[in-house]
Amino acid sequence: MSSTPVSWPPGYAINPRVVSISSELVEAFRHLPVSAVGDVMGRSVGAIGLRQYHRSLDTVMCGPAVTVRVKPGDNLMIHKALQMVQPGDVLVIDGGGDVSQALVGGLIRTTCVAKSVAGLVINGAIRDLCEWAEDGMPIFALGHTHRGPSKEGPGEVNVPVAVAGLAVMPGDLILGDADGVIAISPDRASEILHQGRQHLVKEARIREENRLGTSDPERFNALLRSKGLPV
Repeated sequence: MSSTPVSWPPGYAINPRVVSISSELVEAFRHLPVSAVGDVMGRSVGAIGLRQYHRSLDTVMCGPAVTVRVKPGDNLMIHKALQMVQPGDVLVIDGGGDVSQALVGGLIRTTCVAKSVAGLVINGAIRDLCEWAEDGMPIFALGHTHRGPSKEGPGEVNVPVAVAGLAVMPGDLILGDADGVIAISPDRASEILHQGRQHLVKEARIREENRLGTSDPERFNALLRSKGLPV
C-alpha cells in the first residue's frame, strides 16, 4: 500500500531521524583528533569560527547528526527535534549565523542532558554560559547573548544544513574537540577511520624524530628545490 507524501506548510518540514552509522564506528572515532581527520580529508573542510563553550578542553563530541534549520532567533523546531533525538545524537542547528538572539539556553541544556545528547553545534548564539560551561554537554556556537528566542517558526528537522562553513547532512558523523568540528559522511567513515589511524602513526614517527633531532632535512629541502630554490 502506497503512503501519501506529507504536505508541509511553506518553510516547515519534520523528517525522520536518519540511522546511518554503527555505535562501534562512533566509539572508534572518539580516539581520533579532529585535526587528524581534517588532514586526511584534505585540510580544507570543517567549521570555521565556532567557539567551544563547555569548559573542559579534553572533551570529545562524537555522534550522528540530527539537523535543524530555524529562522534566526527562533527555536520552535529545536524543541521538536529534542522530542526526536536518541542518546548519542549530536544536534546540529543552522540559525543562519545570527547572534542577536540566543537559540538555546540552560533549560534546553537540561533537556539535552536528560536525553543523553552527545552535544550541540550551533550556527548562531547561546545564552546561560555558566550552565553550558559545566561538564557533561559539549556545545560549539558562533557567539552568545542574553537575548532569548521566539517560538514561532518556521523551521525544518533533518534537512541539509550549513554551520560556519560546514555542510552537514542528517546522519553525518559529527566529531568535535578543542580544535574544531568536522562532519564525516557515513559512506566514507570506515575509510577515513583507517586513514586517520595511519596518519596518527605517521605523526608519532615524525614527533619522535623531532624530539631526537633526527628529522631528515630532505623532507623540506626537496619541496624547496621543486620551487626553484638552490638548496
